[in-house]
Amino acid sequence: MARSQENSRTPRGDESESTQPTCAENGHELQRFNLDDDTDVAPRSRHWRLDHKRTLVLVGSAILQLPIWGFVMCYGVFQEHYSANWALAGSREVTGIIGTTSNGVIYLSMPFLFALFTKRLAHWRQTAALCGAALACLSFVLSSFSTHVWHLVATQGVLSALGCALVYSPTTLSLGEWFGTRNRAVAYGVVLSCKNIVGSACPFLMRVMLDRYGFRGTTRLWTAVTAAASVAGILLIPTPPATLAPARRGVHSRPVRIPWHFLRHQTFYVYAAAIVFQTAGYGIPQTYLNTYAAEVTMLSQTSATLLLTLFNIPGILSSSFFGYLSDNKRFPLSATAVTAISAAGSALAAFLFWGLTSRGSMALLVLFSVTFGFFAGGYSATWGGVVNELESEAAGRNEAIDTGVVYGLLNGARGVGLEPKDFVDAGLPADKVVYEMSAKKGAYNAIFGQPTGTLIGSTGTDRGHSGMLPHL
Repeated sequence: MARSQENSRTPRGDESESTQPTCAENGHELQRFNLDDDTDVAPRSRHWRLDHKRTLVLVGSAILQLPIWGFVMCYGVFQEHYSANWALAGSREVTGIIGTTSNGVIYLSMPFLFALFTKRLAHWRQTAALCGAALACLSFVLSSFSTHVWHLVATQGVLSALGCALVYSPTTLSLGEWFGTRNRAVAYGVVLSCKNIVGSACPFLMRVMLDRYGFRGTTRLWTAVTAAASVAGILLIPTPPATLAPARRGVHSRPVRIPWHFLRHQTFYVYAAAIVFQTAGYGIPQTYLNTYAAEVTMLSQTSATLLLTLFNIPGILSSSFFGYLSDNKRFPLSATAVTAISAAGSALAAFLFWGLTSRGSMALLVLFSVTFGFFAGGYSATWGGVVNELESEAAGRNEAIDTGVVYGLLNGARGVGLEPKDFVDAGLPADKVVYEMSAKKGAYNAIFGQPTGTLIGSTGTDRGHSGMLPHL
């Protein structure tokens, strides 16, 4: 029956191209192959065991958010430490590109890694993730021996990012396959909420370690945290049996080819462009907010770190909230509507709160951190709804689609959005930004009259564009 369903979704004229079952079909296959072919097990027991495995996969994915995103999401604390305690050869201004380079490498590598591990190398997913964890640990250890700024860029900005991407891609593929179309967006949302928990807690943890041990001791301690959390999380996420079913049956068929039919239609490109704009506006405050608060509003380092935490805390709730909006059946909302809510709220926060902040204005910065963090932090959770929409369109056209590859490409679009900010960071280091902002006293003169005003204006404008594009 499952084979006949696959054949019915194969577009005419492409008989030579093997197709891949969608997540809806994978859901049925999970129940079919998940119990080691034990057909005597009662249906209720089968469902319980399936739910138990899904819960473990969700827990494992939640744990992995710590080693994957812990360093990247609080790099602003490291950058502030480097600026205040510079002891390496080379210009400290270069450290401004490390955090965004790390983000860019992670996201830009995802389309290739998702495509690589979707079916062809599915049985190597856990091994690849463990190798990625080893690479990340090695890079952090090497960074602790850095003597020149380019050592930090190579280890913290590139090598560790490649390792984290190698952990993220195969495990996230398995997460999406374990959960069907009815709850895929919710599962993604819950995991993204855990990512924001990491982003909320790690700045204080990193601040304490940096003050006590310096960046060398901190990176070595972070290596141990990365190793322990990675191994624990990876071992909880097995590859779904439906993906490995042909090998278990002893079937030796030619490799399954990835269906690319969705690239013929505009829906994917519209959402990809929206993600590019969204990302371009999101990363700016994540990098500069900490330094801005410490130098322009004259806050203490603890208060500045608190702002970065407030920036990430709302995403804990908003990720699950936007995931629920994308999946709920009681008040169904299209992916276009959900993404518009996130984009409009964050754009208004950038213009009204951050854009009007003056020296000593702590209240507006707090308000900006909370509101922007809520609406912008939940945007990634809308991607589950986007994937569902693309899958529904493919079903209507009788075309095959690999939802894992689609999700990987959406992450790649986010990486493209990060690249322009990398060039901005390279040409506009944090200490120069702060100096120029401190030279003016009026709110609009200090913000919109300087290069930083371009950054703040771009934050709001890009967020607005990300919400409008799907409606065009």
